[in-house]
Parts: sequence; C-alpha cells; structure tokens
Amino acid sequence: MPEGGALNQAAGAFRLRLRGLAGWLIPAMIVAALDQWSKDRVVAALQAGERVTVTSFFDLVLWFNSGAAFSFLAGADGWQRGLFVVIALVAIGVITRLLYRHPEQMLFCAGLSLILGGALGNLWDRVVHGHVVDFLLIHAGGYYWPAFNLADSAITVGAALIIFDGFSLKE
Repeated sequence: MPEGGALNQAAGAFRLRLRGLAGWLIPAMIVAALDQWSKDRVVAALQAGERVTVTSFFDLVLWFNSGAAFSFLAGADGWQRGLFVVIALVAIGVITRLLYRHPEQMLFCAGLSLILGGALGNLWDRVVHGHVVDFLLIHAGGYYWPAFNLADSAITVGAALIIFDGFSLKE
C-alpha cells in the first residue's frame, strides 16, 4: 500500500492537472460560444445563399455545409453527418486528454484550446442542424476561398500555433 504522503502527493498532482485543464477549457468554451453567437446573427440577418459585400475582398454569405472542410463529402447522401460527429467526438476526447496531460505547455495548449472550441462549435451545428453554417467569404481577382466560420478560423489558428510550437526551441 502506498504511504499517505505518496497518496496525498498523487491527489495534489491530479488536482493541479484538473485546474490546468479547466484553465484551457474556458477559452475553448468562449470560442464555441462566440462561434454560435456569430452564426445565429448571420442566420437571422441573411437568407440562404445571400451575399453582402463588406470590402472588395470580403463578403458575408449564408451557406449551409453538410460536408467537411472545403465541402468535402457535401454531396453524399447524409451518412457523412454521423462520420463527422464521430470524428469530432474522438478529436474532442484526444484534445481534452492532451490538455490534461500538458497544461503547462502554453503555446501548445493555446492551439489545442482553439481547435477544441472550433470543433465544439461545428459539432453543435452538425448535431442540431445537420450542417455547419458558413458565412465568411474571402476573394480576390475572381478567385474565391471556400466560405468558412469562426470555428474554422479558430481551428486554423490553433493548428498554426501547434505547428509553430513544434518548431520552437525546447530546453
């Protein structure tokens, strides 16, 4: 049997990790909430397919994407919804575990937290609506980037932070 001191030390380490995890879950929840809020505003303001020019290179649109990034599998018969929900749930589990195990790695966890928030925002759309609401459209010179949303932006920035963290010098 472990000594009382070792048990107390393990319990203390567990509490520290939980506190660290909570510190990273809060920004993820804020990202998900902002994503849903922005989507609600656009759905209330625009009709499906409607476009509003904001600048010469940026429009607001209302598109419903039943696929994944770049509308991957959007034309499938509906089975992709379950697949994307399962993928998101697995990713959320893996990210949560990584946040629990490495809460002191600031840049890495900041990236994971952004990805988690984006995954939660798009997962909510898939479960509740059966599709993801996209509304940001960037274009230049007749070329258009596929429409996206704040969740997608958070995922992209989070991935960039993780890549940057991977290239940074570790002691």
